[in-house]
Amino acid sequence: MADNDQAVQTASSRSGLLDRFFEITHRGSSIKQEIRGGIVAFVAMAYIVVLNPLILGGSQDIAGNSLDFAQLTAVTGLVAGVITILFGVIARLPFGLAAGLGMNSFLAVSVVQEVTWADAMGLVVINGVIIVVLGATGIRTAIFNAVPHALKIAITVGIGLFIAFIGFVNAGFVTRTPAGPPVQLGQDGSIGSLPTLVFVFALVLIGILVARRIPGGILIGIIVATIAAIIIQAFAKLGTVGDPVNPDPLGWNLSAPEFPKQVVAMPDFGLIGAFDLVGGFQHIGVLAATMLVFTLVFTNFFDAMGSMTGLARGAGLQTEDGMFPRIRGAFIVEGLGAVFGGGASASSNTVFVDSAAGIAEGARTGLAACITGVLFLLSMFFSPLIAVIPMEAGAAALVVVGAMMVTQIREIDMTDFRTSLPVFLTMVTMPLTYSIANGIGVGFISWALIHAMSSRARQVHWLLWVVSAGFVLYFVRGPISAILGA
Repeated sequence: MADNDQAVQTASSRSGLLDRFFEITHRGSSIKQEIRGGIVAFVAMAYIVVLNPLILGGSQDIAGNSLDFAQLTAVTGLVAGVITILFGVIARLPFGLAAGLGMNSFLAVSVVQEVTWADAMGLVVINGVIIVVLGATGIRTAIFNAVPHALKIAITVGIGLFIAFIGFVNAGFVTRTPAGPPVQLGQDGSIGSLPTLVFVFALVLIGILVARRIPGGILIGIIVATIAAIIIQAFAKLGTVGDPVNPDPLGWNLSAPEFPKQVVAMPDFGLIGAFDLVGGFQHIGVLAATMLVFTLVFTNFFDAMGSMTGLARGAGLQTEDGMFPRIRGAFIVEGLGAVFGGGASASSNTVFVDSAAGIAEGARTGLAACITGVLFLLSMFFSPLIAVIPMEAGAAALVVVGAMMVTQIREIDMTDFRTSLPVFLTMVTMPLTYSIANGIGVGFISWALIHAMSSRARQVHWLLWVVSAGFVLYFVRGPISAILGA
């Protein structure tokens, strides 16, 4: 009996230590709730373990070299796991970090057409160092403070619309049209594929569970939808939309939900350290390489700032002035995500808006982030099993979370057009251009100009003018790069 009592006391002591360190009770959460939220965040983000290697491994650099898929899978899980755990311990916020989709696409489509992969990852490392310096010196926090409260809320709402749109696109609910309008419903204006029906089923199920306040509703919905998808695939034998050999336009978006032939795969870390800090400057010149770094910094800086703003607000952690706990530490660790990501050739790792699914499930502290990070580390060994979860199931969770975030628009006073127009532009630009940074930039510039031209120039913080000028350069970087190249 004494041994049992001692074991109970030890467990209670450890539980109390976790509670105090992460402020779990203080934030109205529980260890069970944090674990559940961390798992849901990982499930919502897990597709990056498969998608990041597909994006980065699908492009050859200027020298004709490409990155190995298996090695990319390993470093994607490794960096996401390490940086998310570090973020959870230092920032103690329930945000998951992983390879940013905007950044990896930019590297694969644009940057490696001018430099090698090693050079490109070297530029990502430099970008990360700059981000860390801006965070450590307080410059990033100062810029954050200069953003008007209405724009901070608009960023949250815009991110809600953005991640909902991501969910619609990933599920095939919204697709491109060969001609005419930019987007359409499903295929040829109707929902005609089984994977999209799985998304609709998951969306309705998660919506009902959340509306009825069922604990674990999002996770339950994803699991049930995955089981349904496996059953459907067993009979329908569908392919995938992006299959390079036999694409199936009515198939699954990323991978077919089938039980894999193997569950465990040993990771290959051969890409760690495969970067060159000076190669890009040597190959395309100092000015052109500097312009690439400028683009990376702006994208990294404001995507992350916008994501953290929206997630912190969704978790109820923002104060009245829009701040959130340990903001400087959060900015520094997020910058380290770019350094680690570039150093391992996994691309820049940044705060993922998809982790809002974990927040919606109740995550409020860094313990949830640690759980997500541990699962990312395990994903290095169980990547075949993770591929079983169809993107359509996770996409439904994103739409539900997006709906939750959009409700915060009620806190914005839209009666003053000086406020309503920049707010509106911020919200709609994010989903329509598929970029958080673009929405923030358009919002900043329009806010500054409209207030200045309507006798309210004194209400615009000088830092907002500086950042707006930077965004002007960011938006015209194409012509500037062309001039520098000439």
